[in-house]
Amino acid sequence: MRINLAIADDEELFRVGLSHILSKDPEIHICFEAGNGQELVDHLGGPDPLPDIVLTDIKMPELSGVEATKLIHQNYPEIGIIALTTYNSKPFIRNMIDVGASAYLVKNSPPDKVIHTIKQVFYNGFYYDKFVMDILNNRYAFTPEGEKTAFDDEFLTERESEVLELICKQYKTSEIGEKLFISPRTVEVHRKNLLVKTGVKNIAGLVIFAIQNDLVPPIIIE
Repeated sequence: MRINLAIADDEELFRVGLSHILSKDPEIHICFEAGNGQELVDHLGGPDPLPDIVLTDIKMPELSGVEATKLIHQNYPEIGIIALTTYNSKPFIRNMIDVGASAYLVKNSPPDKVIHTIKQVFYNGFYYDKFVMDILNNRYAFTPEGEKTAFDDEFLTERESEVLELICKQYKTSEIGEKLFISPRTVEVHRKNLLVKTGVKNIAGLVIFAIQNDLVPPIIIE
């Protein structure tokens, strides 16, 4: 299956070089390149098919990657958004995740990690490495002992809770099915039910919702 990828970065040399590297992978097709966030958003509103994944810088002229991510997440929640930037501080990461980024990478990441992240977002809906997940676990600290979250024990069924925890641990649908002895189709039914119950737009949002509302234990990425 081919992954249609759009890249937005105002540094043309970096953008062109990245496009050249990524296009060598037979599963990745570069469908559009934008020099800023506004150009990217305008293209998405046009007649061309939407990309599966958007790879965007944060700091860009006209419309930043943060604002572009917010608009894309609101209007095209089916598009996975990967932040690829020079900024690796916690506030930048938290901000991009909060507005809808499905993954966060720094520009000095090796090409194989970028490709791996693209494929994880395409197939699983998100990809947060150990550094990002630790930030999220610390950001959304669990409620003090004895206090209740906004959701009681009946908010999710036992099976939905099991599926949700495995989703947050970044297991694929087939792997979740094997672990719980259910079919991939049943896993997908639970995914859809979880999205409906939580009111979020995509799997990345579901993971953030689960961590934020203490629906899963702290997610440890090895």
